[in-house]
Amino acid sequence: MTGLGSGGPKAPPQRCDLVVVGAGIIGLAVAREALIREPRAGVAVLESEPAIALHQSSHNSGVIHAGIYYQPGSLKARLCVEGAAALYRLCAELGVPADPIGKLIVATAAAELPRLSLLHERALANGVHVARLDAAELREIEPRANGLAALHSPGTGIVDYGAVCAALAADVQQRGGSVITGCEVLSVINSPGGARVVHARGSTECGGAIVCGGLQSDRLAEASGASAEPRIIPFRGAYFTLQRPELVNGLIYPVPDPKLPFLGVHLTRRIGGDVVVGPTSLPAAARSGLRVDRKDLLATLSWPGSYRMAWRWRRHASRELLWALSRRAYAHQASRLINGLTAADLEPSFSGIRAQALARDGTLLDDFAFSGADRIVQLRNAPSPAATASLAIAAYCCDRLGPIIVAEPPGAQRRSLH
Repeated sequence: MTGLGSGGPKAPPQRCDLVVVGAGIIGLAVAREALIREPRAGVAVLESEPAIALHQSSHNSGVIHAGIYYQPGSLKARLCVEGAAALYRLCAELGVPADPIGKLIVATAAAELPRLSLLHERALANGVHVARLDAAELREIEPRANGLAALHSPGTGIVDYGAVCAALAADVQQRGGSVITGCEVLSVINSPGGARVVHARGSTECGGAIVCGGLQSDRLAEASGASAEPRIIPFRGAYFTLQRPELVNGLIYPVPDPKLPFLGVHLTRRIGGDVVVGPTSLPAAARSGLRVDRKDLLATLSWPGSYRMAWRWRRHASRELLWALSRRAYAHQASRLINGLTAADLEPSFSGIRAQALARDGTLLDDFAFSGADRIVQLRNAPSPAATASLAIAAYCCDRLGPIIVAEPPGAQRRSLH
């Protein structure tokens, strides 16, 4: 998003109290959280791109998830619920429009009803308010929806995450932090008293570092001496814009198949009033952009987990490929949720690349994952609902790091906030 400038100094500092790597929504939320905990801290966010939030943080459907789907007791479940509440508060505080528009998860066949009941139980276990609706009740909310029954989540909402990132960056700078773009971080290593962040403009000594590298998180971890596993595999998701947005009032999702790693085709009204359909989900040939990147493609093809994943999900992958190649096939899938939707209603829209951690055995890591030791925290896997959970993830990262130690002038007593 080229409109989201960096501000702050042009050059990274030689020394500060905390370096945050990555100016996506999580990195910016981490910097803000650190400055709230220790307002005197010198905090610098280093971003390789020329502007903030150019990747996953601004290329998504803009949903504030309630926390329905996730395994009770998992980090996803806890941090999504906490993060959604915190995100609504943040948007109210910083003046970013956010609308709890509500979501329906619709069962379109009798075979899906038991899964809908299990999803209802999971939502309640996660502390999420949902209501079970019959066919007549769901059509009171979405008159054109197909379905035998549905779960209604009134707390699910929509927001422009690019606008959230812009507000976060401005708030970080207002609190005295720096957001520095065009500064690629090469490695983060332990050093006496904290960490050394090596970047394209030299290095920065700091009291601690939190690495939110997104699509480059595995490479940053490996370059910093940590394990290369799990490997990040980029997935490209493409969206369509619904040419008749009046067909949809809010958010309409299918009942997810627990055997599959993705939610399936869904329809999402966005904060600007348009409705998007998607996304598709296929491995990408580059971690950023639409062109083939040889380095990225080789990294994917040389990873044993890629072939094991492809074999495990071969049937689903063939359907995804069909949907990506055929607008008619995609519209047919979407019409299971909305009566009367045709291929003529779908116009190709934006796409995004998301980072997915993949284990050597072909397992797609489902939960948020972290690594690191001493004064370094590495965020290794942050799939959806990471944007929703960003503020809660930020607090979790700061908890893992420990006290933010403020470097005082010579002769002054060092202080820290626990």
